[in-house]
Amino acid sequence: MSIITNAETFLIDIPVETVRTDSVQAFLKQETIFVRITTADGNTGVGYSYTIGTGGTAILAMLRDYLIPKLKGMDSARVEKVWSEIYYSTRATETGAITSLAVAAIDTAIWDLKCKRENQSLAVAAGGFRDRVPLYDTEGGWLHLSTEELVAGAVASKKKGWPGVKLKVGKPKMHEDVERLMAVRQTVGKDMHIMVDANTSFTLAEAVKRAKAFEPIDLFWLEEPLPADDVIGHASLARSTSIPIAVGETIYSAMQFQQYMHQNAVGIVQVDVARVGGVTPWLKVAHMAESFNLKVCPHFLMEIHVSLAAAIPNGLYVEHIPQLRGVTKSEIKIENGMALAPTKSGLGIDWDFDAIDKLRVKI
Repeated sequence: MSIITNAETFLIDIPVETVRTDSVQAFLKQETIFVRITTADGNTGVGYSYTIGTGGTAILAMLRDYLIPKLKGMDSARVEKVWSEIYYSTRATETGAITSLAVAAIDTAIWDLKCKRENQSLAVAAGGFRDRVPLYDTEGGWLHLSTEELVAGAVASKKKGWPGVKLKVGKPKMHEDVERLMAVRQTVGKDMHIMVDANTSFTLAEAVKRAKAFEPIDLFWLEEPLPADDVIGHASLARSTSIPIAVGETIYSAMQFQQYMHQNAVGIVQVDVARVGGVTPWLKVAHMAESFNLKVCPHFLMEIHVSLAAAIPNGLYVEHIPQLRGVTKSEIKIENGMALAPTKSGLGIDWDFDAIDKLRVKI
């Protein structure tokens, strides 16, 4: 039977694999929150969520104190019912980062169970549109890197056959950003996609100004130019530039994405499975985007997003930032610039629980 008999949650801290900086912050560590669910038929599902350095204990408390106790006796086969009952039990805090990240850890565990029960990979269970997705690299584009290092990273990605690279922008002076981007473009040529990410650091006036300066570089998208709450600002910016505007990394509900799409404020949808509340709402956002003729390029979490981006018709790219290698036994497979969706049943992440146990945070 698929009835939940036990559930537990715990937190680990995963050190960053390399120095990562953008215009507003540094990636301090990956606080990873796990949920493990057992059902009456003996199956186990493992789900997870994350932060990049703060808030992990708050998410853990939400799970331990309020959400995990509700799971026992629920039917894990009824995915939508479990998600709704868990999410809407948090009425006082239901739209926001802590709740969505907590619910995501549960929902991904439920999907792990669903896929294992049906003996399907996540990519097939969620839609099965394709078996691979193009990959772009962010790891060589951090803001603290010199122009020479940015160029070298882009060249290395091109040699691997990766079709795109993402570079951070938001230097104090606009000409610094322009010079760095132009150096990369002149080196890699016209065929490689160059994405840029401002990490919400601009005002609307500054974003309009920089977008105009960036247009001759032929960028594939401009990511998070403004704070995520500013839907009207993003709509104004989108009207002012030919560069597609990408948003989604810091949006925590499907309804917020609806507002962006309705107001033509987004050109690339970057829905994050953890931050939006799990696979269940992620798919809703992706299908909503398809109805607006928009492509989906999920943020971070490549180990699970490769399956989800492969599942849908409008999945365009997967972001390459390796961060789970210290707690998994294998990595995603890459061939000719494409990330291959795992074919094993479940989420497709080969967790190393011996390594995970050594990183547990004692609370």
